[in-house]
Amino acid sequence: MVFVTSLLAACGTTRTVPITGRKQSLMVSDAEVLSLSTQEYTNYMSTAKKSSNATNTALVQRVGQKLASAVESFLKENGMSDELSQYAWEFNLVQDQSVNAFCMPGGKIVVYEGLLPVTQDEASLAIVLGHEIAHAVAKHSAEQMSKQIKQQYGLNIGSAIAGALGVGESTTSLASAVAQYGLQFRNLKYSRDHETEADRMGLVFAAMAGYDPNVAVTFWQRMAASSSSQTAEFLSDHPSDATRIANIQKKFLPEALKYYNGTAASAPASTVKSAGTVSLKSLKK
Repeated sequence: MVFVTSLLAACGTTRTVPITGRKQSLMVSDAEVLSLSTQEYTNYMSTAKKSSNATNTALVQRVGQKLASAVESFLKENGMSDELSQYAWEFNLVQDQSVNAFCMPGGKIVVYEGLLPVTQDEASLAIVLGHEIAHAVAKHSAEQMSKQIKQQYGLNIGSAIAGALGVGESTTSLASAVAQYGLQFRNLKYSRDHETEADRMGLVFAAMAGYDPNVAVTFWQRMAASSSSQTAEFLSDHPSDATRIANIQKKFLPEALKYYNGTAASAPASTVKSAGTVSLKSLKK
């Protein structure tokens, strides 16, 4: 088991998540993740119907571009210019009344028309898009894929040790795990820790883009009021409405407001050494 653990650690790379400074271990490359996400995004958009509402479409694109520019500036200012090659930002509003939005790795963002009556204003939309962009910047998809691959690869290595063979089988299974998991980006459910991290990062990104992060509280209160889900938090991959709102009020707003008011200094290099999909319906669970 020590051998298996050591080998898995050697196969991956370690990076630091921007803003939060959390260390993460990844076993898939940016190229692999982007290739898979681009494939699924292309397939999705080939059947989706873009909104015919020019005003709302322009709103989504305007907010998205402001956030993207703020994120790119942050990465440049903190020595992560190499991360910029991963993003080819695109923002689409589609004809669907679900309260949904998602961001593919690489910056392909889709907003459903049903979300806008809940966001109600530009700043609240920025809170949502900031959260989605945060999943991409924090590479949560790659981290979730890596978790699955480690589990599968560990089993294969154990089997290979027992039989003194199996390298080919393990490699094949690894590639299969990457491909299979990569085709679930739009429906990906992140852990509660990832959701909380995206809330924190997204609030900062919105503030960097010039949006008042205080609106996050009333937005999530509207989301809570519109939800019929009563799933217990311990049974969910996502924080409860009450926990999310409390975290924003007590933990995340003071940090985000520093960026909104222009008082935040550039993050130290030690916390940003290197730089979702997720539906709003699932965010509420």
